[in-house]
Amino acid sequence: MAKTALIQRELKREKLVAQYAKKYAELKETSNDAKKSDEERMVARLALQKLPRNANPTRQRTRCELTGRPRGTFRQFGLARHKIRELAFAGDIPGITKASW
Repeated sequence: MAKTALIQRELKREKLVAQYAKKYAELKETSNDAKKSDEERMVARLALQKLPRNANPTRQRTRCELTGRPRGTFRQFGLARHKIRELAFAGDIPGITKASW
């Protein structure tokens, strides 16, 4: 189980990313647009740098929904690998069975 503070930090980041998503997308589009002048692109890059650091979506970390474990998390399930194994053996995940050959 991950520390509660780390899980709360991720929730805080999610809120910041959602809050600044529209502005971030606009500035990113402007800074990458080759049709804009160099001055406009530079202003957009500077504005991007002034946004809060945690507003950047790449700073988010995928965590297990049950334990908060940051590593070994499967996107398809949103769970850590050992929780997937436990739940699959118990038959709680539909369509997942233990491989046998």
